[in-house]
Amino acid sequence: MYAFGFIQIGFILLCTITISSLTCNHLPLQQRRVIESSLQLLDKMGRRFPQQCLREKMSFRFPEQVLKPRQKETVKVAIEEILQHIFYIFSKNLTLAAWDGAALEQFQNGLYQQIEKLEACIIKKQTQYFWSKEVNRLKLKKYFQKIDSFLKEKQHNLCSWEISRAEMRRCLQLIDKVIRKLYK
Repeated sequence: MYAFGFIQIGFILLCTITISSLTCNHLPLQQRRVIESSLQLLDKMGRRFPQQCLREKMSFRFPEQVLKPRQKETVKVAIEEILQHIFYIFSKNLTLAAWDGAALEQFQNGLYQQIEKLEACIIKKQTQYFWSKEVNRLKLKKYFQKIDSFLKEKQHNLCSWEISRAEMRRCLQLIDKVIRKLYK
């Protein structure tokens, strides 16, 4: 009686692990789709870059070296962290952004779902990489803190949000480029 129960539990665990690993194997394709969708939603959220904001251009200098490690798992960890930061930025004081609310919500949901999938795959493979040392994590944190500080300094005005939206577009394009190169 107990043996049959253990066999059933074992079978369920085996099926779960198999399905989970298949999902993780298709993650690069899913990531590319989510990135493409996120880029379209960023465009849909707002209109063209406002002329009055051209004077306020800001260079945040994305630390591209965080996406250059040789190990795919390390890149997954970096991408997951970048998406978390983008999600955090776009979950804040958006009242002056004047964006399409439905597109913004879809953008946030897509990011959240991708973060969840990445976290699950990273944990499943027991990848607790200190991804190319803690230095890269700190570089990313500093980069996103600059953006956050810029938004606060400008009191989350329309131009600061538009500049931030353009910068997040650049981040997503860099991630897409890395995914395409890494998973050819």
